[in-house]
Amino acid sequence: MHEFELINKYFSKLSSNNKSSLELNDDVFFDKSKKLVISVDTYVEGVHFIDFQNPDLVIKKIIRSSISDLICKGVKPKYYFISGSGNKKVFTKKNLEMISKSLHQEQNKFLINLCGGDTTFSKKLSFSITSVGFSDKIIFRNKAKLNDDIYVTGNLGDSFVGLKVLQKKIHLNQNLKKYFKSKYFLPNLHINITSKLLSIANTSIDISDGLITDLEKLINNQKLSYQLYLKDIPISKNLNKLINLKMIKKITSVTRGDDYQILFTASPLKSRIISKTSKSLGIKISKIGKICDYSDKSQIIDENNKKIALKYKGYFHKF
Repeated sequence: MHEFELINKYFSKLSSNNKSSLELNDDVFFDKSKKLVISVDTYVEGVHFIDFQNPDLVIKKIIRSSISDLICKGVKPKYYFISGSGNKKVFTKKNLEMISKSLHQEQNKFLINLCGGDTTFSKKLSFSITSVGFSDKIIFRNKAKLNDDIYVTGNLGDSFVGLKVLQKKIHLNQNLKKYFKSKYFLPNLHINITSKLLSIANTSIDISDGLITDLEKLINNQKLSYQLYLKDIPISKNLNKLINLKMIKKITSVTRGDDYQILFTASPLKSRIISKTSKSLGIKISKIGKICDYSDKSQIIDENNKKIALKYKGYFHKF
């Protein structure tokens, strides 16, 4: 049973009387009358991060991936709560000082404030983050329109390569190692696009579990399909080098997730506004496909105009 089957079978009915829960099918809780937006995420060692050898970087990754849930909804995060479960081997004085310093840096960067949390003993290291923002409007899931264009911010795939470098499954020179590890630990969040996103996007999600998996979550309650064009999916120059050297395939790197870029759909009538927004904010925004009728099968088209058969769509939590 994967996480969405679990939620639908055991918990969805518990939220049926509360519209703010969004039927447990979105990234956030949204109370419009109170202008309150909340997301909750849990991160476990060995699942969401390899180990705790870089506590300063791990905690930054955790914070950024958590507030990304609000940013992709068009909401600026304001407060966060952090709970940690661990033991004296990981919560050493040195590590705690590094964590505190990193949190301070993230607070200054994203203008957020720590407001509470909890600590408890555990043999297994984990963190839970609650992120809070305020808005009377958000961008929901499952609001895509037929013939919408599909867009993504930034580049995809660098984080996956960074993970493979850390796992010592890809061997690179020091400069490339540093670059990809940085992209794994420090996803580039486009917080300045939040207010603009509200006026251009019909629906949105952040890419955490993978481009295809998250796109399918984005339209999972709609009778729609999608068509993506591999050549249009944006990648960095460094990743393109590895692809040209046949060290990794493009389709593999861009569909494995952990990018925390914003995936959204918008009317073709908004294309000029989106282009202007991209230039004015200095944020790469790429059109990568189109929302199609349900009678058409969802597909990814390669550079030779052939459909790509995917063995792996993205990450699913299984229980």
